[in-house]
Amino acid sequence: MSAVRVALLVVGLLTIGYGVALVLEHPWPDILHIAIWAGAGVVLHDFVFAPLCVALGFAGRRIIPKRWWTPIGIASLCSVILMLLAVPVFDRPGARDDNHTVLDRNYPLGLLLSIAAVWGAALLYMIGRAYLPVRKDDVVEQQSSDHIDAQPPPVGPNG
Repeated sequence: MSAVRVALLVVGLLTIGYGVALVLEHPWPDILHIAIWAGAGVVLHDFVFAPLCVALGFAGRRIIPKRWWTPIGIASLCSVILMLLAVPVFDRPGARDDNHTVLDRNYPLGLLLSIAAVWGAALLYMIGRAYLPVRKDDVVEQQSSDHIDAQPPPVGPNG
């Protein structure tokens, strides 16, 4: 093993050990709840979210035109990330009259506006790309193997 791999292995093991030490500071019922949540997250991802993404990907490739794959894929990814980031604050946990640390904001409206901005940018990209000048790759991709120009005559020492 190279020195870099050994160093990465040591740093990784130390980080895991530190994380385990932090978890073991909690009482056992809390550790059990942490383990259940972590296990549920893995199961939810592997058996629900990942297959759903694969199915949507296959269906999208058959339904959506090829030139739209990239902007729709990126906008979908950004939308999922925004929704996951909004989960902790969506129902304003801890919001009470005596708790002034919770910001008084309309989080559902903020999420809706953020997702609208992402899809608006994707739409702008798709519209703008349709009206931009044709690039070299687009011209090449539209040609077939029959689009071969005749070669110029060879230039020799006498010609």
